[in-house]
Amino acid sequence: MTGTDAAQTRPAATRPAARRSLQTLNPLATIAATLPVIVVLVFTRDILTPAVFIGIAYLLLLTGTRMTSRRLILLLVALPVAAAVLTVGFGLWTDSSDLDHSVELLRIGDYRLFLSAFEVGAATALRLVSILSLALLTGLTSSGPDMVRSAVAHLRVPYRVGYAALASYRFVPRFRYELDVIRKAHRARGARGGRGPIAALRRTIGYIVPLLASAIRHAERVSLSMDARAFGAHPTRTERYEVPLRVRDVVFVVVLWVVAAVTIIGIRIL
Repeated sequence: MTGTDAAQTRPAATRPAARRSLQTLNPLATIAATLPVIVVLVFTRDILTPAVFIGIAYLLLLTGTRMTSRRLILLLVALPVAAAVLTVGFGLWTDSSDLDHSVELLRIGDYRLFLSAFEVGAATALRLVSILSLALLTGLTSSGPDMVRSAVAHLRVPYRVGYAALASYRFVPRFRYELDVIRKAHRARGARGGRGPIAALRRTIGYIVPLLASAIRHAERVSLSMDARAFGAHPTRTERYEVPLRVRDVVFVVVLWVVAAVTIIGIRIL
């Protein structure tokens, strides 16, 4: 079989998945673009400003990233429901001594929700959701390894620190796999322990010791492997692949800053 024939018969699953425009950006660019906006949103008190930035974040996420069904449910269902619940919750718990009690929207037992308290609750809830939506721009468009490589290359973070963080990041799926193995082993041995929350808590506590032992063994193997490869013996290291900072990354940062500034100034004028 020739090389061309082998390439044609290669399974589609081995080919890298296509990436949307935001997913090709440097992770540092999305952080630099959204972090100043998040800081400004922390100090806003109106409803319109966070609502506009939620719309901007949703537009970027839905058009610039490849969304799975779980992420779509998070964006289109979970976040709006959370915003509604937080609005009512913050509105009911707002100190109403200095608020206008002219319009009553809702009564739950001894609690009454007035229009002025609802506006305060909505402003707080939308501010939280807008901050989370902007943070998702980085979380859903980049990966931990790319973030570490970019920080080491462009922020001059010592690679010993960066790759120690990357090793910790790699531990998370390992722990998930080990926990699944431990659960299957307990079920195979008949160690069910009954039903209900107390039994579930007892089983969870029983998982801690074997999971901790597995984590120690894995950490020891990683440490020995790093020592064998002389990790940290040299001031710099060669990357397997680079995460470049390109012109389009800078353009994205500047455009988002300009849009944010125009939006904030326009809302203040209105």
